[in-house]
Amino acid sequence: MRRRSRRYKEIEKLIDKEKLYSLKEAVALLKEVTKANFDTSLDLHLHLGVDPKRSEQMVRGTVLLPHGTGKKVRIAVFAKGEEAAAAKDKGADFVGAEDLIQKVAAGFLDFERVIATPEMMKTVSRLGKILGPRGLMPSPKTGTVTNNVAGAIEELKKGKVEFKVDKLSGIHLSVGRISFAPEKLLANISSVIEAVKLAQPEGLRVKFIKRAILSSTMNPGLSIII
Repeated sequence: MRRRSRRYKEIEKLIDKEKLYSLKEAVALLKEVTKANFDTSLDLHLHLGVDPKRSEQMVRGTVLLPHGTGKKVRIAVFAKGEEAAAAKDKGADFVGAEDLIQKVAAGFLDFERVIATPEMMKTVSRLGKILGPRGLMPSPKTGTVTNNVAGAIEELKKGKVEFKVDKLSGIHLSVGRISFAPEKLLANISSVIEAVKLAQPEGLRVKFIKRAILSSTMNPGLSIII
């Protein structure tokens, strides 16, 4: 059984585990009780009524957080020629073609997002066993396989994030930092919830979003009304 700190137990006393908090209430309470010597992440956890083993019930997509995540995103771009030059101009952290592929194959993974041009995907696909399990494989569905590399980088830097249901039917996303103003956090959270709702599989006969929890790093979560 996991042992909790005294601070965690004290915070638990302030939370009603039987209550469904409004978004506004949850954000206010978490901002009040979160005490750390770093700017912690605020995270949204959704439990969906889908079976991720069934392809027609796979839930995934992207959403542009109006106020970003508050975290610098390191971007790797697989491209050549003009698109490689555009990626460097837009501030991509790592840009390359076969050289970058060899570097990643050797174990380099110092990045959070990956973009590739269509012409590079045949070669980049060799990295599937490395990038795939980490959720880093570029995909046309998420706009990360594109000839508009500059535009894709700009969106990622502005706060575009991907979501995908996991094996336990959950979606987990950072929706900002605890230092954000309440209205910015509320806007980010609402954007994620609406994007996930739009990704609901057709013909689903059970409740789509079964439970939603909002939490900050190292603190108890609050069940919220959505």
